[in-house]
Amino acid sequence: MRYSIIIERGPNNFSAYAPDFPGCVAAADTEEETIKLMREALAMHIEDMRKSGEQIPEPSSVREVEVAA
Repeated sequence: MRYSIIIERGPNNFSAYAPDFPGCVAAADTEEETIKLMREALAMHIEDMRKSGEQIPEPSSVREVEVAA
């Protein structure tokens, strides 16, 4: 499945979270490493949910909008 993640650039690193999985986060020095760690975190989170008998959420639909600045 394809889940959306939000990547934020901080002054010294990048961080990411998945709106469909509250509390599942990752952070690293580079955007690429943050994405890799987020993918791993999501896989572990989903595996734990399955073991606990929790329902895995369907991916939510996320859209981008352009705003005049």
